[in-house]
Amino acid sequence: MEKTNISTAISIMEELLANLDNAYWEATDIERKDIFYNIISAINRELTELAKLSIQDHNLEYEPVTAEFRIARSKLRGLHELVDGCVLRSRTAINLEALISDVALLTEH
Repeated sequence: MEKTNISTAISIMEELLANLDNAYWEATDIERKDIFYNIISAINRELTELAKLSIQDHNLEYEPVTAEFRIARSKLRGLHELVDGCVLRSRTAINLEALISDVALLTEH
């Protein structure tokens, strides 16, 4: 399997973040909002750390940087199983399923 570079990982995570934000606002109860908020926070932290890298480093192989994001990967896998029940809009659910799979692939090592 080809490794993902940092630039591609950033793009995938930014798109996932936008869709998680949509899912957060579509959620109808606090428990679901908490699930989305925890993952959003972890991705924001990871993106903040990646933003500190120089542009020249963006072609290097991506590896998760923050412990918070490494922990959130298991929450993402759990969310993948719950997307149909947690996300109201079909478009958001479809996008999340694809993006969660993409994030899972880029973090496999």
